[in-house]
Amino acid sequence: MNQSKARDSRSATRCLTEGGICVALAIALSYLKIPIGMAFGGFGGSIDLVMIPLILYAVRWGWGWGMAAGLVFGTIKYFVGQHAEISWVSIIFDYSVAYAFVGLAGLLNRQHLGGKLWALPVAALVGCLGRFFIHYLSGVTVYAEWVPEEFLGVSNLSPALYSLLYNGTYMLPNTVLAVVLCAALAAPMQRLKK
Repeated sequence: MNQSKARDSRSATRCLTEGGICVALAIALSYLKIPIGMAFGGFGGSIDLVMIPLILYAVRWGWGWGMAAGLVFGTIKYFVGQHAEISWVSIIFDYSVAYAFVGLAGLLNRQHLGGKLWALPVAALVGCLGRFFIHYLSGVTVYAEWVPEEFLGVSNLSPALYSLLYNGTYMLPNTVLAVVLCAALAAPMQRLKK
């Protein structure tokens, strides 16, 4: 019984330590970015690598821990980085909750998929779609009154279409980047686990 408790304690310590490292790595990576949202007349958004460590952590430890790490990262990112917000609701949606949903990548964790090489890129896609969904909801609700008369050559936009187009300008490249990098990391990650 004591060995089991010691093993559980080591596992919990390892999980929290890896989570802290992944959050710190994501924060460091948040400074290496290509700002893109402002270029399209919006509030923010950039192309960066911050989701990669969050996705890897979520796949390793599961969606619950992954969402917790994303929540911590998103909250810290708001306070330490350049940010754009219009209210406390936009802060919660676009930072804390959006990055928490990257943790949904952990729905495809190693126990469920048996180490398939396609699992990591699919998990990245799930995590990115989770983040996009929250940004989309924020755009439809919180930012609805700031819909411009014209965006990307499209006029008379509904809040739903504007949110789709605007969030797509930075989330689509981020998603492609995350899926491609996770596909490249799939084989090395399997060797690392062995």
